[in-house]
Amino acid sequence: MARIIILVMFMALGFFHQHNQVKAFEPSGWSKGHATFYGGSDASGTMGGACGYGDLYSTGYGTSTTALSVALFNNGASCGQCYRIRCDYESDSRWCLKGKSITVTATNLCPANNALPNDNGGWCNTPLQHFDMSQPAWEKIGIYKGGIVPVLFQRVPCKKHGGVRFKIGGVNYFELVLIHNVGGSGAIKAAWIKGSKTDWMPMSMNWGANWQSNAYLNGQSLSFKVTTDDGETRIFPDIAPSNWTFGQTFSSTVQF
Repeated sequence: MARIIILVMFMALGFFHQHNQVKAFEPSGWSKGHATFYGGSDASGTMGGACGYGDLYSTGYGTSTTALSVALFNNGASCGQCYRIRCDYESDSRWCLKGKSITVTATNLCPANNALPNDNGGWCNTPLQHFDMSQPAWEKIGIYKGGIVPVLFQRVPCKKHGGVRFKIGGVNYFELVLIHNVGGSGAIKAAWIKGSKTDWMPMSMNWGANWQSNAYLNGQSLSFKVTTDDGETRIFPDIAPSNWTFGQTFSSTVQF
């Protein structure tokens, strides 16, 4: 009887790993699309962008990045998603590098150009699934002269170095937090902020990966709660100490 009671207690406390396991983000199936490139051979033209990541080197993304067409960008909800892309060699053997693939992170929007037809310049028009990749990333799968190639792509887990990062911008009564270097699904669905003297407060997406709060939190240590678009939630307690200042970036010790 004593052994049964102990067993029940251990189960209730979550000691059995299979009952307390976080489901990992799974790759999607393969889909068809097209890819072009931008930003120059050094990818300098890819810095900034509609997701708000700014300098892609300092924020951890480097040159393995892509802009998404309107249909894929989803008004910024797709910022941070990761895709494995390979050139569709069977469709275009002239400009594809056979057997090559690359994983890139979505950091920008490829805007529509409705003055041009979808199959001749309007590559990012709705409903096309198109990737305007950094040139260094694109040249991993295609031959420069080709310019545009058919691709096969799948959404994959994001593998990031280090923890989730929170860059705190704004001014008194307005915190604009860039949440970046997010692993797992990579894309944020919801976020909350908590001062050491407050309860959890929901944040709203301002633009791209920037989330805002309208509270006076100066002088309080800050915690964050983040839910990615696959439904996984992480709490990041006391990420910023009470003497934080606007413009600083703080990193967690855990990832999705």
